[in-house]
Amino acid sequence: MFRDTPQFLAPTLGALLGCELVIKLETANPVGCFKGRGTEVAMARLARSSGPKVAVCASAGNLGQALAYSGRARGIDIMVIAGKGANAAKIERIRRLGGAVELVEGDIEDARERAREIAARGEGFLIEDSENLDTCEGAGTIGLELVEGFDRVDTVLLALGGGALATGVGHVFKTLAPATEIVCIQPKGAPALALSWRARSVVTTERTDTIADGVAGRFPIPEVLADLLAVADHVPLVEEAGIVEGMRLLYRHAALVTEPSAALGIAAMLEDPERYRGKRVATVICGANVLPDRFSAWMQAPRSP
Repeated sequence: MFRDTPQFLAPTLGALLGCELVIKLETANPVGCFKGRGTEVAMARLARSSGPKVAVCASAGNLGQALAYSGRARGIDIMVIAGKGANAAKIERIRRLGGAVELVEGDIEDARERAREIAARGEGFLIEDSENLDTCEGAGTIGLELVEGFDRVDTVLLALGGGALATGVGHVFKTLAPATEIVCIQPKGAPALALSWRARSVVTTERTDTIADGVAGRFPIPEVLADLLAVADHVPLVEEAGIVEGMRLLYRHAALVTEPSAALGIAAMLEDPERYRGKRVATVICGANVLPDRFSAWMQAPRSP
């Protein structure tokens, strides 16, 4: 149910962007995002183990939903730790899928600290996006499907948050199609991993300020940075206005409702069009879990000059 998602040429939007655009649609599944590819692997492995059948994660919403879905199917209890400011609709879906939710003061990094405390006490198996290799292996299947589905992809655009999508897909392309350029995108309001990639050492930030909550981390994991350094060719930072315009274009010209993180690839193309002009460019639409009222407001807000 999470494999073999739609991937198709989007000629209208591609013409507007000056390229041959391939859309890889990771929202056509029960949790509306790509995370289920990795949680299915992780929960299948945990179900076969001899240890306690409990898993814990920190999540802004999408990983928690996917983990709750995969855990419920295998009789594994799921505990999701989230910041109190997390997307309320995502939190409600986690609960509806049977996951227990604990809300903590602060953001995703505070939630990660709490999740690690719980796992350290032996109360649950920790699923940390990107640090747990199952999440990277699951995301890597997206790359396999793109490589198998097209004779060439010149550039692949990947949202960069915890790093599983970027490193998983990036590893596959570097192995099977090394000529493909790997572009991993973060918002300027949440730049920690991009800054770390540029510095080639971990850079942390005190806060985040972006509508793309799914990629808004402050403390990159050193092992994830090492993987990113091995696969990423370019790591741009994009403006909030570009993210909103990317969502608008995906809606108006490809009939797709997306969350902000899923529009980072289009935002990167809007802000640096010459880099992609005339190429075959694949962008991974990684999530569609967005509050309807916020999406409507973004679609109707005045465009920045």
